[in-house]
Amino acid sequence: MTGRVDFYVLRSTVPRERRIFACRLTEKAYLKDLRVIILCATLEEAKAIDELLWTFSDRSFVPHQLCDSEHAVEVRDPVRLTAALEGMGSADLLVNLSDRLPPDLDHFARIAEIIDADPERRRLGRERFKAYRDHKLPLETHQLEDTAHL
Repeated sequence: MTGRVDFYVLRSTVPRERRIFACRLTEKAYLKDLRVIILCATLEEAKAIDELLWTFSDRSFVPHQLCDSEHAVEVRDPVRLTAALEGMGSADLLVNLSDRLPPDLDHFARIAEIIDADPERRRLGRERFKAYRDHKLPLETHQLEDTAHL
């Protein structure tokens, strides 16, 4: 059962800023021994996050697996990247970078939505906020100045 949904609202419209914040949030969860799934809008975005997880910080290492149709999903991996949640199992944290409400909300102890200043992304984020509220999930909103804050 999902215990909480956090909306992290960035001021930037630069896609890389959203992705860097997703990496930092994932690293923080990984260091707490949490299992993380990062849901991306497309496989191309998942591949971009895959590359970024290796390079976003010189001081960190976040073991992860890109899960696509070519690779078998290993649910024991601490961090999994995907564009589709089917067959991904459950996780302690779902980082949602897609523009859609994830299915099977009860598979995730916590959900993190990362919203930037793009008007369309904000509109879709508001729709998801309302949907989570309709599911009676506890919601938290965090207004962030830049990607350095968690």
